[in-house]
Amino acid sequence: MIRPIRHIIGLCIFALLQICLFDSCKIRYTANGASIPADARTVSVKYFQNNAPLASPTLSATFTEALKDILNSQTKLSLTDKTADLAFEGSIVGYSTAPVAIQSNNQAALNRLTITVAVKYINTKDEKKNFESNFSRYADYPSTQSLAAVESELIRNINKQLTEDIFNRAFNNW
Repeated sequence: MIRPIRHIIGLCIFALLQICLFDSCKIRYTANGASIPADARTVSVKYFQNNAPLASPTLSATFTEALKDILNSQTKLSLTDKTADLAFEGSIVGYSTAPVAIQSNNQAALNRLTITVAVKYINTKDEKKNFESNFSRYADYPSTQSLAAVESELIRNINKQLTEDIFNRAFNNW
């Protein structure tokens, strides 16, 4: 009878030690699995300039706001315009359309809008996490529709994909 009680007490002590060790880690995990430095409190997103020819004039603003939105909704970090613990900056470097599905009569059935963003991520808490990388996503639309007719919805969808990719690279280590 004493032996099982010692075993249970030993397991409890082991569990408490494990909790203490994990509690002292420097990374905070959020409900979405993101790993954010525990001492990081602020994040900044500089305005992403549009350096791509022929891009929508509102693309810079909508992309920058989409990145801020995902950071607001997926983390407890405070957005700031000043120096921050974590920072994102960059520019839109690509915006193009091209036919992707050619029919038998040599006409396109689908066109593809592709947007590429150059991103620099600065993590002042762990410089090994810093990166500079290009992210590119696309959306297809029927060639029977003009780009102007579907552009705002395509941009919204592509921005969502791009910001998820950037968020995952910065906070989910992929």
